[in-house]
Amino acid sequence: AKATMAEASAIREKEAAAYAAAEADYGANVAAIAKAAAALEQGVAGAFLQTSTARALQRLVIDMSSAVLDDHREDLLAFLQGKQGSDYVPQSGQVVGILEQLGDEMKKGLAEATSAEESAAKMYEDLEAAKGREIGAVTA
Repeated sequence: AKATMAEASAIREKEAAAYAAAEADYGANVAAIAKAAAALEQGVAGAFLQTSTARALQRLVIDMSSAVLDDHREDLLAFLQGKQGSDYVPQSGQVVGILEQLGDEMKKGLAEATSAEESAAKMYEDLEAAKGREIGAVTA
């Protein structure tokens, strides 16, 4: 029982660390999306594009290709790369809408990760209690 708990504890620590990293990533991504949308709505997109947040958001859009439609991804990347040529004419409202959609996906992902983490923590607590009773019964 003690060996089982030691193994379960090691697994639980890894799960908790993975969740903490995912939670931090989701939080940073949601914040970057909110900053980009705010910059567009305030008409200061040019200044925003010079920030590290814009570069982080660009990486996110590339990494999240499955969550963003191809046309939307192209428009969003064009905005984030500062392309203002004749082939780039999306309205800022369209880009804000895409950003909001991406933000919703991030929030959904965070909620799912949080739910999975809570479930894993509960299962570990239940196992810990059961093994504690088992150890207590053996030593009594």
